Amino acid sequence: MFEQLGDRFKRTFKTLRGRGRLSEENIQDALREVRIALLEADVALSVVKPFIEQVKVRAIGTEVIDSLSPGEAMVKVVHDELVELMGVHNDALNLNARPPVVILVAGLQGAGKTTTVGKLALFLKERHKKTVAVVSADVYRPAAIDQLRQVAATAGAQFIESTPDQSPVKIAGDAVNEAKKLNTDILIVDTAGRLHVDQEMMAEVQNIHAAIEPSETLFVVDSLTGQDAANSAKAFNEALELTGLILTKTDGDARGGAALSIRQITGKPIKFLGIGEGIDKLEAFHPDRVASRILGMGDVLSLVEEVERKVDKQKAQQLAHKVTRGKGFDLDDFRDQLLQMEQMGGMAGMMEKLPGMGNVSPAALGQGEKETQRIVAIINSMTPQERSYPAVIKATRKQRIAAGSGTQVQDINRLLKQFNQMQKMMKKMKGKGGMRKMMGMMKGMGGGGGFPGMRR
Repeated sequence: MFEQLGDRFKRTFKTLRGRGRLSEENIQDALREVRIALLEADVALSVVKPFIEQVKVRAIGTEVIDSLSPGEAMVKVVHDELVELMGVHNDALNLNARPPVVILVAGLQGAGKTTTVGKLALFLKERHKKTVAVVSADVYRPAAIDQLRQVAATAGAQFIESTPDQSPVKIAGDAVNEAKKLNTDILIVDTAGRLHVDQEMMAEVQNIHAAIEPSETLFVVDSLTGQDAANSAKAFNEALELTGLILTKTDGDARGGAALSIRQITGKPIKFLGIGEGIDKLEAFHPDRVASRILGMGDVLSLVEEVERKVDKQKAQQLAHKVTRGKGFDLDDFRDQLLQMEQMGGMAGMMEKLPGMGNVSPAALGQGEKETQRIVAIINSMTPQERSYPAVIKATRKQRIAAGSGTQVQDINRLLKQFNQMQKMMKKMKGKGGMRKMMGMMKGMGGGGGFPGMRR
């Protein structure tokens, strides 16, 4: 998300070079470009006007200290204003009520609401260590109940049965009682998709809300609809008094207008972003981190949290123990490291969170992902002996491995060269000053192939 906006900002701020102070005169063109960029990102005009004015007020007269260029100083001002625009901090769910804590999920048709319920259930289960039950009060869409049943099974949540012949209000009320019997921490109630202009359906969701008195009422909205998403959320909020929003399909939204408009138009916080199709592709919305990503400053905190969650700590400890004892780094270990990187969204997912990596082209990252997949396929085509002792891989073995992995012999040669470099780096980890020695090795890798996907 935000690729177009981020690229436009970077080009704009490069024009502010060689200035000792940001003045109204020298930032006028930059502000015009920022305004156009926001409008092209489908940010509502009612949001853009005060945003630009506030940036102007804060920027004019800002001294450019020695460590910053005028462009960097402007980036800092825009970053701070973006954070203000999106809500300053993450608004966490209120989970302090007496169990079961009830979360009502509403939204427009086709926004990805039922899938989001499953993602939220998994998020609460894994991050907050809660037991979660879900129920479908959607009696209109064919197979809606069965879809939630399947999603719940994938997320490891308790599914409370309902049938299309029941009233949605009764389904929700009965589910609360059932969740109490099950001693469940949290109950998520999935409702039918509806249009805010459909008065009968809006009255129904109001009745559900009144019957179960949820701690959280979340509105799921498709980010691809831009500022229309904010207008829909505003209409729902007037009927339901929302506590927050979940933006879906943000991995497919290069503009990001919805994320920048919703808080100002509705007064309600974005609490989560749906970042992909997988059941685990939901992340808490942190305005400061999102602002940093927009401006190419990375998001190291989110990357660290992702590593904490997804890296197999036992395998990492075993590898460290193996290397420090001098038992060597083999191709099985190499493959495991690549697969763990894939679990964290692959090279593209990691790069976008690293400061200064915003200039790496999507084409280059895509090539890196393909290279990673090719390497895993090659290693999988080797015998256990070959993975443990790559020195035995000679001409005939290379031909067999290439045929088995659908690659060429030169691909095998390149992998073995990369692996030899990795092996040397791992050997440097042994003994005193190991990390310093390894970093020196990494600096010298430019001429020999580098890491997977980083061919020159």
